[in-house]
Amino acid sequence: MCRSIQQLRGAEPPATDDEVRDAALQYVRKLSGYRTPAAANHEVFEAAIDAVAASTRELLDALVVTPGSRPADPVQRRLRR
Repeated sequence: MCRSIQQLRGAEPPATDDEVRDAALQYVRKLSGYRTPAAANHEVFEAAIDAVAASTRELLDALVVTPGSRPADPVQRRLRR
């Protein structure tokens, strides 16, 4: 899909809202084909990011991570080290 979108399932500590929003932004950019939308599309672009982020958070909160699963190490965290 998009190499900028990172696995967040099982991240320790759990994925932050910023990490979820960053993933949603990359997803919406990829699907829409816009890095930055025109002013006429800005509102719908932001609404899509919010909806994807909310769905992603719901998914991450509901997933059952089995013991022994390899934890995620999102790029944003590796870059901050």
